[in-house]
Amino acid sequence: MEDAVFSKGLDGVVVARSEICQVDGINGKLYYRGYPIEDLAAHSTFEETTYLLLNEHLPTKDELTEFQARMRRSRSLDPHIRSMIKNFPPDGKCMELLQSVVSYLSGYVEHKIHHSATCDCRITLHQIVQLTSVVATYQRFKEGKQYVEPDMELSHGGNFLYMLRGTKPEPHEAEIMDRALVIHAEHELNASTFTARVVASTLSTCYSSISAAIGALSGSLHGGANEDVLKMIDEIGSAENVDAWFADAIAKKKKIPGMGHRVYVAKDPRAYIMEEDLKTLSGKRNDFRNYDILKKLEALSAPVLGKKEHHIYANVDFFSGSVFQLLGIPPQLFTPIFAMGRVSGWLAHILEQRKDNRIYRPASIYEGPAPRGYSAMETR
Repeated sequence: MEDAVFSKGLDGVVVARSEICQVDGINGKLYYRGYPIEDLAAHSTFEETTYLLLNEHLPTKDELTEFQARMRRSRSLDPHIRSMIKNFPPDGKCMELLQSVVSYLSGYVEHKIHHSATCDCRITLHQIVQLTSVVATYQRFKEGKQYVEPDMELSHGGNFLYMLRGTKPEPHEAEIMDRALVIHAEHELNASTFTARVVASTLSTCYSSISAAIGALSGSLHGGANEDVLKMIDEIGSAENVDAWFADAIAKKKKIPGMGHRVYVAKDPRAYIMEEDLKTLSGKRNDFRNYDILKKLEALSAPVLGKKEHHIYANVDFFSGSVFQLLGIPPQLFTPIFAMGRVSGWLAHILEQRKDNRIYRPASIYEGPAPRGYSAMETR
């Protein structure tokens, strides 16, 4: 393999052709099957966006009505799943639970449906819908509260808030939560999506592929940055302290959470959407503390970090944690919420992988010892 091209982390290596998502990092644009994320965020719902990702086109009214009905029928958790959540180790994390539940769910689907690489994983939609119900139920059980049956009249995001709180959310809250899931639904061949495709390429089931993707997302280099942004905000304290905090951070070359992205060299288009939702929620709550700190920090960062040699701008995590916080969602659920949205994209990629499959088998450059003989124990 001496002539092989080496790219650590597969950086810049093209491993698949895809019709699902386009990320234009230079211009800060994001498209799901050709549709700008701004249009989907403004006009679509998570259920419709999921249909788009899985079926390659926007639905007609009748198609969406039927698809919504199937998604909503899958919301309620089987008593055995509830028992699994309730009996999960007290110190277990929600992402660990999600990874386990997805595998457990496969046992509740007819054998011929899911234990086949040629099956249509869109039949049950359990893999997408029940993640949301599991996350809400996990938190309620953590707080010593009872399971809440889903409300079939609410949007996907609105129902999550309802199952989490036990009370119906305000219309603007439901809309903002649903939009958050829309903008997290897909983002090209990131680490968790690539993981899903690698597992799918072995002709494993969609459940095991999604479980593996959740494992990849649980890593600190993939999910969790919005939790760090909230810790930073608490450290800063108020908008008046931003200048001094930023000067100290630059002097000490500290990383500013929520700033910078592996692909974007412009501001993340999803950050604009979350920023507007944060502004709306801040106004509704009459609480602009986080918003003011973040906007001042962003303004200071732009001329310093946004220089041509850096290209560091706000990403979606810069604002999303504050949005979730104002919705009353605890930080330990932030990465699980990422999974709740991204699972639609994962399943879309699994289905696409199966269309023209070849098992992933990259090469490595061996740098170990030269061939040598086995040495007996007494000679070592």
